[in-house]
Amino acid sequence: MTNARSRNARRGFTLLEALVATAIMGIAVAGVLNALSTSSRNAARLTEYDRATLLARSKMDELLVDHTLPRKVPIEGVFDLAVTGGVQAGWRAVVLPYEAPPGAVAGNWVVDRIELEIWWINGTTRRSFTLDAFRRSLLQSGDV
Repeated sequence: MTNARSRNARRGFTLLEALVATAIMGIAVAGVLNALSTSSRNAARLTEYDRATLLARSKMDELLVDHTLPRKVPIEGVFDLAVTGGVQAGWRAVVLPYEAPPGAVAGNWVVDRIELEIWWINGTTRRSFTLDAFRRSLLQSGDV
């Protein structure tokens, strides 16, 4: 009978086992919190890029249909803060002649290349990316 009592008295965890289990659990929780933090930073960065992509697409569509833009002259602007979600952002574009027939004169069809840079400020860091598009346009007398 004393053997049965001594076995019952020994059930449970020792202080050392409890400390080891707590340390393992702490390491696991720290790893999970680190993964969540990284995940939220990546989600925020992707949201910025998505917003910039939408702004770039909208601005490029505007530039593609505006045939009054001067060639070889940089143009730029900033986006409204209400559109960008309070993030300072802007754009810079230039229309360059890409392809023209030899001896082209005013009124001939040419291919223009539009270079568009979208930029935004993230904290103290300026981020940007560039898009290119091509369009068919009439050569103007000042372009020859």
